[in-house]
Amino acid sequence: MRFASTTSLAPTLAAAAREVIDHIGVALQGARPDLLVAFVSTQHAGAWGDLPRLLAPLGARVVVGCSAGGVIGGGHEIEGRAGLAVGAAVLPGVELAPFHVESEGLPSLEEPERWRALEGQVGGASSPEPTHVLVLADPFTCEVEALLAGWDRHHGGGRTFGGLASGGSAPGQNVLLEGATVHRSGAVAVAMRGNLTVETIVAQGCRPIGEPMFVTAADGQLIRSLDGEPAATALRGLYERLDGRDQELFRHSLFLGVVMRAARDRYAQGDFLIRNIVGLDRDSGGLVVGAAPQAGGVVQFHLRDATTSAEDLEAHLADTVSTAGSRPAGGFLFSCLGRGAQLYGAPDHDSDAFRRHFGDVPLAGFFCNGEVGPVQGTTFVHGYTSAFALFAPRAS
Repeated sequence: MRFASTTSLAPTLAAAAREVIDHIGVALQGARPDLLVAFVSTQHAGAWGDLPRLLAPLGARVVVGCSAGGVIGGGHEIEGRAGLAVGAAVLPGVELAPFHVESEGLPSLEEPERWRALEGQVGGASSPEPTHVLVLADPFTCEVEALLAGWDRHHGGGRTFGGLASGGSAPGQNVLLEGATVHRSGAVAVAMRGNLTVETIVAQGCRPIGEPMFVTAADGQLIRSLDGEPAATALRGLYERLDGRDQELFRHSLFLGVVMRAARDRYAQGDFLIRNIVGLDRDSGGLVVGAAPQAGGVVQFHLRDATTSAEDLEAHLADTVSTAGSRPAGGFLFSCLGRGAQLYGAPDHDSDAFRRHFGDVPLAGFFCNGEVGPVQGTTFVHGYTSAFALFAPRAS
């Protein structure tokens, strides 16, 4: 198994493609890639339709990609300017099945055969091998949560990872690449099975404040009470106990963490699904959140800033290195548009952190409108997150 990644800052897409083809060819020693994933910035929008033809000289067996507000590869994160990033992999013993799906074509959760048909030859729950899925979706036209729920139930216990295309601000303004075809809606994906393990890292970039609380009354996305008192009252009490710095963050960077594990005495990093707080319902004193927690569930409020995001990422990377059986061959990074230089004040932050922990492992990706990755075995779309997918051959 071999990976390569690179970026080009060339002003035209044709020149950028030539540069990445040359680099990938050298890095893979002339081997034909089994998988090629391309991310292309909006500055090249006028030539997006040419990308399949421009990348054809690499002869990749499977090609997917999408438009991006910023691209990542070769150790660099390119934001706010023209860029093309490519990740290429030689994957012996791995079956790959690319496909495109529109939201209106999604099966229901109770139609396993239709979900397996989507994934083509590598799909199906009858095999003991897990199916991993790389997904790139258009945020304006794809019901991503429904897509992920179906794959979680039916794709055989593998990992689902990826991101939502970025750069466009309305339906039809993003592109999705599948082989020689450029799509303007739906999602493209690659199902993978065989001599492959995929380790995912989802760094949500938050730290808890206060103590965990029970949801004692809820109605869909409205949390009516926490620990037996109106949610707004609990929130006000928490604010009053914070120091000045955290009170300032509370005003603009407050999130809710929903516990994703069974009851336990202590909750740690990785136990929470971080969700936005939409607002307060003044009539009921309830809290509207970007989730639907159930009564009896446990939640904890969280704060996010650059320091917290950096520390959270470092902890996730260090933990993965300490538990990994071997160094990955390569992987992908799906980072939020709200991270990068505008959060950290300098480029390449997350790529540099990855290199400190993993060394010179090829990594390619883009800045997303939403990042896809699992938390405690369930796949979600995240925000303000960096989600990694690291590939390695199965241990013999």
